[in-house]
Amino acid sequence: MHRIRIHLSRPDALIQLSGLGLITGFLAGGVIVAFRLAVEGSQAGLLPGGLPENYEALPPLLRFLLPVFGSLLLGFIFHNWSQGLYVLGIARVMERLAYHQGYLTLREFILQFVGAAIAIISGHSVGREGPHVFLGAASGSLLGQQLSLPNNTIRTLVGCGTAAGIAASFDTPLAGVIFALEVIMMEYTLASFMPIILAAVSANSISIYFLGDERAFDMSVLTLGSMQELPILLLLGLVVGTAAAGFNQLIQITSTYSKPLAFWQRTLLGGIIVGLLGVIVPQVLGIGYDTVNDILLGEIAIELLLVLVFAKVLATSASIGLGIPGGMIGPALFIGAAIGGFFAPLAGLLIDGEVSDPGLYALIGMGAMMGASLQAPLAALTAIVELTFSPQIVMPGMLVIVVASLTSSELFRKQSLFITILKSSGLDYRTDPVMQSLRRVGVASVMNNNFLRCEREMDHTSAKHIIKLATEWLVINKEDEPAILMRGLDLARYLEESEEQNIDLLSIPARRYQLAGVTMQASLQEALEKLQESGAEALFVERQQHRGAYRILGILTREQIDSAYRF
Repeated sequence: MHRIRIHLSRPDALIQLSGLGLITGFLAGGVIVAFRLAVEGSQAGLLPGGLPENYEALPPLLRFLLPVFGSLLLGFIFHNWSQGLYVLGIARVMERLAYHQGYLTLREFILQFVGAAIAIISGHSVGREGPHVFLGAASGSLLGQQLSLPNNTIRTLVGCGTAAGIAASFDTPLAGVIFALEVIMMEYTLASFMPIILAAVSANSISIYFLGDERAFDMSVLTLGSMQELPILLLLGLVVGTAAAGFNQLIQITSTYSKPLAFWQRTLLGGIIVGLLGVIVPQVLGIGYDTVNDILLGEIAIELLLVLVFAKVLATSASIGLGIPGGMIGPALFIGAAIGGFFAPLAGLLIDGEVSDPGLYALIGMGAMMGASLQAPLAALTAIVELTFSPQIVMPGMLVIVVASLTSSELFRKQSLFITILKSSGLDYRTDPVMQSLRRVGVASVMNNNFLRCEREMDHTSAKHIIKLATEWLVINKEDEPAILMRGLDLARYLEESEEQNIDLLSIPARRYQLAGVTMQASLQEALEKLQESGAEALFVERQQHRGAYRILGILTREQIDSAYRF
């Protein structure tokens, strides 16, 4: 197993990573199936007619009380067991990848599973895709930690779990792969691409086996009716981009101004707001995919669509901004579908002849809202193509999604909802091309293992024996701990010039490096950060053995890190 870990620290361990990606996909797929069965089974037992998401059939009083009760329960659970952890979902995955090498804990996993299930069942305006991504990513992270794999491998397994989460949510494995690479990993390399594909496929197969291959939305093959509709689609992109920016801003304001409140107070306030909106517009309760289906089929009046847009934006901003542990992709699709459905009649009013089905406008609106609010245009485009099996939708979809994304990011200067949530919660998120490259490589693949650990003082005979071994590095102990590093070549040069019998390695002419330790699981990014934080000039790579003892495996200098990056 030790040799496998060493190999996995390399950026090109494709076979081993692919096998781990496959395992992660099966594991994540099983977790997501369990989550969906728990949520949908509870909804079927709770709501009238045994239909999940049938909140519209509840009496008004229950539509108000259900989100309030769910909020109180969430506040109680997080107050007692979260230990200050309140940001979950995709934003949490991104933050842990950026600053903690993708390490997620079992506590986070349980909180996300239970918290998101309660939020969705109680009718909060949140999605299931964000929790699916987190649960999948946490499955990969926990697997890697359990096997003591290098951190660069754990990062890849987090990406595999992310793809598994999206693939199992919509039956869209390719969109899962693109989302993982575009949003989470932010890289396109063969070593990450292959494992993530296998994870998406395996998770999707588990989902189909247990839940069937019924698609999330009922849609026929959709095509663009006339090229004359392109200006209307262009306008749709501008409006959706503006709506995405407003949606983003409202969540940011809600999260920022509610931060001084205790968590249970925030969730309770969110439950009250969602409950009041649910009394007036019951369609906003829950994920709302039943309403999205009605929009795609053109079965909702245009006047109601405008009401649904504003109500869903307010309900989701209250839920997400006030800390309810759910996802944002589902609500974004709902809002985009309603805006697209509102635009659909314009084609018939302005254009003579055949025009597109209203479902096309709703579907493209879904993709545009997802792409603009999450700043994931390629994943959004891939998702709508996979959902419809209609390659003809690519051209109009590209136009609207790109225009919406540019409107939100460039005209209104809005980042993705995930980064907005992180920053409004007091966390930060930055990406750096150099750091991304260093994260892909483990220290074990770069370290120099031609070293010898020795004491400060030695006799002439021992020194000559070290030179005969062609030892490149000498690790000198101070108070029984490795503290100083020097080159074996400097000792050889001294022996050529001196016959002194007792040699003090800290006194002879040589360049000496201050040492600090780094674990074998670390990536080159962590090694570089360790050098900067400790003020050391080189690192010794160590692995924990039984009973807490450590074994030094190799030496790593800043020059080796720079060389690995350039290579």
